[in-house]
Amino acid sequence: MMKIESHISVDDLVRQAQKGDRQAFSEIVRVLMNRISALTYKMTSDKEMAVDIAQDSFISAWQNLHTFKFEAKFESWLYRIAYNKSLNAIKKEDRHTNDFDFESQVSNSDPERELYQRELKAKVLTFLETLPKEQRAVFEFRFYKGLSFKEIADTTGKALGTVKTLYREAVKKLRDIAITQRWTA
Repeated sequence: MMKIESHISVDDLVRQAQKGDRQAFSEIVRVLMNRISALTYKMTSDKEMAVDIAQDSFISAWQNLHTFKFEAKFESWLYRIAYNKSLNAIKKEDRHTNDFDFESQVSNSDPERELYQRELKAKVLTFLETLPKEQRAVFEFRFYKGLSFKEIADTTGKALGTVKTLYREAVKKLRDIAITQRWTA
């Protein structure tokens, strides 16, 4: 078994995989599986379904790797595959996302602040459930994954202006609810 060196970029691995190198593609799966699984879980809220969708996304990526032209980041292309497969599964199961993985910046030595953060998380989760799925997905990609608007557009297949509008509308709704409900510390 050939060892993949850690300094090889995903793009280099993709190029190798496009030449039929299964080991290189296995390394891509190893590097990106957690990110893709996190996305599919956040969209489906079902761990088993999320793993199945993530695996199916990698299978589709392998089968269609010859179509990838490096016009966008490979990770964005793979996110788009997983995003579309998740949407299809949601439609099929008529499910909605209800759990987002927030990174807590709470100090364990401040129980009051920790309680506030938990309450705020619950409020934001409830808010996110009210958003249309496209706004929710764009907000999650931008706010939690840190993707650029262009990467989100590439991932979702939506026009750049549409992505910006969806994000702006989600943020405005969040701001309005936060003000109305007085979400202050």
